[in-house]
Amino acid sequence: MPSALPDGEPVPDDGALPAHALADAAERPLGFYLHVPYCATRCGYCDFNTYTATELRSTGGVLASRDNYADTVVDEIRLARKVLGDDPRPVRTVFVGGGTPTLLAADDLVRMLGAIREEFGLADDAEVTTEANPESVDPAYLETLRAGGFNRLSFGMQSARQHVLKILDRTHTPGRPEACVAEARAAGFDHVNLDLIYGTPGESDDDWRASLDAALGAGPDHVSAYALIVEEGTRLARRIRRGEVPMTDDDVHADRYLIAEEMLSAAGFDWYEVSNWATSAAGRCLHNELYWRGADWWGAGPGAHSHVGGVRWWNVKHPGAYAGALAAGRSPGAGRELLADEDRRVERILLELRLREGCPLSLLREEGLKAAERALSDGLLAAGPYAEGRAVLTLRGRLLADAVVRDLVD
Repeated sequence: MPSALPDGEPVPDDGALPAHALADAAERPLGFYLHVPYCATRCGYCDFNTYTATELRSTGGVLASRDNYADTVVDEIRLARKVLGDDPRPVRTVFVGGGTPTLLAADDLVRMLGAIREEFGLADDAEVTTEANPESVDPAYLETLRAGGFNRLSFGMQSARQHVLKILDRTHTPGRPEACVAEARAAGFDHVNLDLIYGTPGESDDDWRASLDAALGAGPDHVSAYALIVEEGTRLARRIRRGEVPMTDDDVHADRYLIAEEMLSAAGFDWYEVSNWATSAAGRCLHNELYWRGADWWGAGPGAHSHVGGVRWWNVKHPGAYAGALAAGRSPGAGRELLADEDRRVERILLELRLREGCPLSLLREEGLKAAERALSDGLLAAGPYAEGRAVLTLRGRLLADAVVRDLVD
């Protein structure tokens, strides 16, 4: 089941933000994340805020229906316009995620994007992405998205090996994600990502190489590769606990990461975040860069998180409760927190250190600077950028990124 929301102070019924959150807003990019919480089936490793048809129920008399979901999200986009007032910023990025956004009709996704365009306007070079399940799209669907203003797609490939997909409870067939890339190109999409997962129980080095080969052969301009994290409460965690499948250890994850770096680099991809590679600057995911650089974004949908000017808030999780709040004219926010300067400093280190450009050494306190010196001596930080005042991870540092970050935030 989905993980729990954090604690926080109440969100006002009208969603109003403190005045300081909107100060100097024009100097920061603004993005939108639209969460679609529906899935045909639940993958065994997933603890996202998603629901299958059998997991949904009416809440407070409001039916959590896919049929009217786009209308509900449009209501929240209009609420965002009221909360942000005369904020002049056009939206720089839009990312539709889930769940499986492409379980909705393509016209529904276009309608939600149209509401953002109508209420805020889109920047001339706006990046507009949707995630897609390979089995839930066809050429006509992709053509509708492209005509409606989407210009980037992210397909969940995960693996090219059937036995690995089976462990993950993925329903698509090997080869279908690669075919989707060709269909996306034919529909006019210049930017296409393939998501991969490594470290699945039962996956071998050869399986991982085969997945990378298949992904690269499809011709995307972006690849995301994530180590499998086994979350408590998931079906996969229960299977591992019962001894049905083995747990993958950290050394295997490190070996798989090195294989990814080797193969992707050889194919002309450069890393720009620890788990993300692109063939050019234009191929990077600008929306994710908004997150990593602490910009502003509004997350619409059940369980979606938002951040504006140092205020972070999150919506109620269940689609019925979400729809009910908006139908009653209330913000669907479940809680929020006001980030202190120290919180924002720590977050900058946590996020920016994962980027190719790294983070400024000026963000570090005394103990963090000592840790940075040790990391430099141990070959975890690059010497050139360090001399110029930046902490930038080496390849070995990327393998130990979480540990390096923990030391630097002290």
